[in-house]
Amino acid sequence: MTISTRSLVDPDLLPLLDRLDPPEILNDDTLEAARARRVPPPMQRDTLSVTTEVRQAPGLADDPAVRVLVSRPTAPPALSPRPAILHIHGGGFVMGTPEAMLPLLRRWAHELDCVVISVDYRLAPEAAFPAPLDDCYAALKWAADNAETLGIDPARIGVAGESAGGGLAAGMTLLVRQRGGPTLAFQNLQYPMLDDRTVTATSPNPVTGEFLWTREKNHFGWRCYLGQEPGGTALSPFAAPSRASSLADLPPAYIGVGTLDLFLDEDLDYALRLIRARVSVELDVFPGAFHAFELQTGAAITKRSMSRRIEAMRQAMYP
Repeated sequence: MTISTRSLVDPDLLPLLDRLDPPEILNDDTLEAARARRVPPPMQRDTLSVTTEVRQAPGLADDPAVRVLVSRPTAPPALSPRPAILHIHGGGFVMGTPEAMLPLLRRWAHELDCVVISVDYRLAPEAAFPAPLDDCYAALKWAADNAETLGIDPARIGVAGESAGGGLAAGMTLLVRQRGGPTLAFQNLQYPMLDDRTVTATSPNPVTGEFLWTREKNHFGWRCYLGQEPGGTALSPFAAPSRASSLADLPPAYIGVGTLDLFLDEDLDYALRLIRARVSVELDVFPGAFHAFELQTGAAITKRSMSRRIEAMRQAMYP
C-alpha cells in the first residue's frame, strides 16, 4: 500500500495541492489540452522599468529561427555592458512558453540590472532531442555574437532554467565545453530534470514524486524527448546530463530542489559529482517542497527560494 506524503508538505504549499486536485493526467491523448491550459493570460502591466521585445535568433544549420524574449532595464546600467541570463523554461520537454515565466524574468532584469533572454525552443515529441537543445545553443550563440548590439558582456552570460529547462541548461554547459564556447559564467538550475534513469529506478525514493510531476509524467516526458524509451544504453549526456562521464571544467552551479521533488536524488547526486569534479556548487534543499512548488507564490518557502536564486546569480554576475 502506498502511503501519501501529504503530511510532509510545507503547510503553506497545501493550498496549491488543493487547487490542483484531481491531479492532471499527461499522455499522448491529453498533451494538447495540457498545453492549452498552460497558455498564460495577457501579462498584467507591472511597475518595473523593464522593456521586453521579441527577437529572432538564427537556428543552427538548416533549423528554423529561434524566437526569444529579451527583457532589459530602461535605466542606464550601473556597470556597462550588462551581464545576461539565457533562460530556458520548464514543462517536461513537452510544454511551456517563455511568456509563462515573464513576470519572474522581468523581475530578474530589474533586480540584477541585467538582460534576460528567454528561449522559445521547439517542444517534444514533435521535435525530439537534439532539437530543443540546439535551439537553446543557437540562442546562446546569437547572444554572444551580438553582445555589443545587445549591450551585454559576453564574459558574463549565465544560463538558468527550471525542471526540463534546468536539464537543458545543464546539457548546454556540457555542449559548450565540448565546442569550446560561447563562455558561460554560471549555471542556475532549479529542480533540474537530469537523468532519464530515474524512470527505471528499481528502488525509488519513497517520499518523492507524489505531487505535480509524478513518475508517470516523467516517463512520458523523457520518452517524448528522447524519441525512445528512457533508461536505455549509450544515451548522449547532452540529452541526460547525469550520464556525462566527467563534470570537470563546467561553470559554477546553483542547484535548488525540494525534499519531496521527484528529482531530489538525481539532483543531489549531480551536485555531489560537480563538487568532486572541483566545480563550485551552491546547493539548497527546501524541506516539504514538491516539484514546481513556486507556483504558490505567496508561500514563505517560495519567497526564500526566489531570493536564494537571485542572490546566487548576483554573486556570479558581479563577483
